Amino acid sequence: MKSLPVIGITMGDPSGVGPEIIVKALRDPSVFKTCRPVVFGDPGALSMGMPDLKAETMHMISGPSDARGRPGEIDLVPVSRLDKHLMLPGRPTTEAGDAMVSYITRAVKYAREGAIAAMVTGPISKALMHRAGHIFEGHTQLIAHLTDSHDYVMMLAGERLRVALATIHCAITDVPACLSEGAIYKTITITGKALHGDFALENPVIAVTALNPHAGEEGLFGTEEETIIKPAVERARREGFRVVGPLPADTLFWKAAAGQYHAVVAMYHDQGLIPLKLLHFSDAVNITLGLPIIRTSVDHGTAYDIAGKGIADPSSLKAAIRMAVMIAENRKNDI
Repeated sequence: MKSLPVIGITMGDPSGVGPEIIVKALRDPSVFKTCRPVVFGDPGALSMGMPDLKAETMHMISGPSDARGRPGEIDLVPVSRLDKHLMLPGRPTTEAGDAMVSYITRAVKYAREGAIAAMVTGPISKALMHRAGHIFEGHTQLIAHLTDSHDYVMMLAGERLRVALATIHCAITDVPACLSEGAIYKTITITGKALHGDFALENPVIAVTALNPHAGEEGLFGTEEETIIKPAVERARREGFRVVGPLPADTLFWKAAAGQYHAVVAMYHDQGLIPLKLLHFSDAVNITLGLPIIRTSVDHGTAYDIAGKGIADPSSLKAAIRMAVMIAENRKNDI
């Protein structure tokens, strides 16, 4: 048991579905065959998220080194102990939002110290994070700040499709201005290195989408393909990366899902995530590539509308835990 990696799991917003999916995921004995999960969160929120949770099921610990990793028991670092009225299911509060960020901060600290092999993050509300005074675009930017990382990439992955994003959360009207040869090149190279080191793929092939319909149709529908995307692809190719593009997105994703490419670099959020979620709505994993620590996450939000109803699906969380364990093992073997 002691040889299994310790995986930190942050609760996310205590008022969302995070507490419920954590309890459900950790009721699966198979999770404990691959790792020792440690939850960073609030004991009251776990109890409220799943009313049938028995108090003795929670094993309060001061840090990851105290984790027992026993099926049927949740090793919990109680980062917060909020009053009940501050974390009612479906009713977010700024106090819970501040606690939500503290869970992430604590897990990053332990990950940087090597006390946990990886961290898996539960769903947060970006708007709530802002209301609590933490002005970041989301999880990815917060963790990048905490790890002093400047070159990172957001990837969403499932069994059939992996998608990395050249731009993340920006308005569709701002996408062309946010794209640059350097940004696309960086996305390609970070993705390529992660496919080799984190996913243990030899000679992976990356496909890069066009921005415009029909890849611009020789400039008829736009020039970004020729002026920005193609130079980035050629630059990465000269450095030894197996990369193709820019290719029309409407056909590229079909080929990628069929196994022709190991990953796709998409130009903007919905271009990449619509096909990804069509195939992997319940089991996709959000991965931040390029960090000095391993971070995976559920690929869904706080789902306030169903919080506390007992119907939340833990599939994405379990997939994120499996992915974190896999990457931790691959990085260890790559040393």
